[in-house]
Amino acid sequence: MYSLFFNLIFRRMDPEKAHHLAFRWIRLAARIPVLRTFAAAVLAPRYKELRVEALGRRMHGPFGLAAGFDKNAVAIDGMAMLGFDHVEIGTVTAEPQPGNPKKRLFRLVPDRALINRMGFNNDGSAAVAARLAARNPVFRTTLGVNIGKTKVVPEDEAIADYVTSTERLAGHADYLVVNVSSPNTPGLRNLQAVDHLRPLLTAVREAADRTVTGRRVPLLVKIAPDLADEDVDAVADLAVELGLDGIIATNTTIARDTLGLVSDPALVQETGGLSGAPVRERSLEVLRRLYARVGDRVTLIGVGGIATAEDAWQRILAGATLVQGYSAFIYEGPFYARAIHKGLAARLRNSPYATLADAVGAEHKKVTA
Repeated sequence: MYSLFFNLIFRRMDPEKAHHLAFRWIRLAARIPVLRTFAAAVLAPRYKELRVEALGRRMHGPFGLAAGFDKNAVAIDGMAMLGFDHVEIGTVTAEPQPGNPKKRLFRLVPDRALINRMGFNNDGSAAVAARLAARNPVFRTTLGVNIGKTKVVPEDEAIADYVTSTERLAGHADYLVVNVSSPNTPGLRNLQAVDHLRPLLTAVREAADRTVTGRRVPLLVKIAPDLADEDVDAVADLAVELGLDGIIATNTTIARDTLGLVSDPALVQETGGLSGAPVRERSLEVLRRLYARVGDRVTLIGVGGIATAEDAWQRILAGATLVQGYSAFIYEGPFYARAIHKGLAARLRNSPYATLADAVGAEHKKVTA
């Protein structure tokens, strides 16, 4: 049904306009008590065997919404209603910014992919913090807050920019993510180099601890699939050194020629970060490399090309405690999370693992046993 609707309606619309239209519908449904209760019953069934503990939180399951869909924290309950076990908002910057000029979002339908060069369009951390402070949650869900660098801020002032957002947002976050991997903010990916990343993460950690004194806000970093293997290893080692809580692998890619894309060449060559099915293999490779390096010492979140329950299951076996989706949601529609949960529960029941936690990283343990 959704596939027909997508082809008849959304596919014919500008991708960003379609996003905003769908977003309005989700927000509206979440405001109507009877409708949201019915929607959650259908779209967000709970499976006891999928319950997970991660980042100091107990969650209904491992599957969450990746950053980028709800940039301004306006539809958290709506996304929980659709079955996402955790919702990561953002990316939020210290100052409000409109993002890059339109057109900036493109669908590569034959490849089940997206290209975006949104440029961290958001209301700014002060406005988002105020919105979160006023929020009265309807559904229990874990909230991640993803922060990035304001575009006009020079690279040598990036730390202060991230600290500002941390001071405003950490108190509202169940976990905090430092995004240094979007290709759409000039100079941002340079911050993934360990020499730059160490002082940045240290400053954000100190700011979070200084701002939130009653608990420890878990801190994660999100990295790109385009990092060389030795750089992935360096980030992994840094995470252990700093006592980082987690790593999210991975963001979008700037690669094109090596991905076997079959969409219109003019679309393929649009600048920006590519997400969806073509990123699946490299994201999985990065995740495997990270787990081989850090084991269970750092929580790993797998994202990038997760369209099916099998995709999510492979990330868990490779070392992900949590998994996230976004691009596939555009193509799969409102039953996306439900299908992931149902398929994961079936795979766990048919596996040799007693719990989902036992399955995390199992492919590595099998090799080394």
